[in-house]
Amino acid sequence: MIVHSLSGPSGTGKSTSAIQFAYEHQIEAIIDDGLLIINGEKKAGTSAKFEKNTITAVRRAIFQDHNHKKEVIDAIHQHKVQSILIIGTSDKMTKQIASRLEIAPIHYFHHIEEIRTNKEIQMAKFVRGTQGKHVMPVPYKQVEQNFFKRFIQRGFDIFSKTKVKLGETTIVQPDFHKQVVNISRNVYVDLIKHTVAQCSVVLKAETVQFTMKQFNPIIYISLIVKGPVNYHLVNKIRGLQQAIGDQFIQHFEFEPQDIRIFVKGIQ
Repeated sequence: MIVHSLSGPSGTGKSTSAIQFAYEHQIEAIIDDGLLIINGEKKAGTSAKFEKNTITAVRRAIFQDHNHKKEVIDAIHQHKVQSILIIGTSDKMTKQIASRLEIAPIHYFHHIEEIRTNKEIQMAKFVRGTQGKHVMPVPYKQVEQNFFKRFIQRGFDIFSKTKVKLGETTIVQPDFHKQVVNISRNVYVDLIKHTVAQCSVVLKAETVQFTMKQFNPIIYISLIVKGPVNYHLVNKIRGLQQAIGDQFIQHFEFEPQDIRIFVKGIQ
């Protein structure tokens, strides 16, 4: 069996990237937080996200329970898995999991910084830190609502570059994640408006919209600019985009995925 490891700190988007990564590297199965996932569906195991505290969650993730470990080992053999991706917070953790599941050694080590951009990692950490949202790379129908008292919803579909559906995700808020900070959309909009007001070529902002679809923040701004217009305007608008991005990093520790600025008129 060919064994891969994907590691990175908690909340950096490993589970979100797992299905696509496995497909691109022709990996059949995934071990993530206590689950065995094959072809985008859970085949065995119990998720660590079902646990009530972080200690039992870690124990679940590294298969310390004998019955849990045996269930997953048996399923790996039953499905005749030839390649597998183990996800963990460190190489040490994935090595430990590989050993306990009797599939060591690990042949290839990958790290989250190699497959996700810094912008994507920042956004994932922000969502985890403020909203307590965790992504499970399994369909909504396979996640039992009664394990979660506070939050569960459908995530998003995962597609290949050729638009073949590879799997689905489910977004949950485990009971052991207590720290949640709700930030109103108006807070983001007010920061954008304040930054726009500092730009010397802007007369006023006609509209400011902030959307966050699938954890991808996108900003839309339409402006009325001061005339007369010259070739410096393009550089000023680019500078405004950079200033908005810098403000988001400073205040929220993530950068918007896209900042789209439209010049609606000149006065």
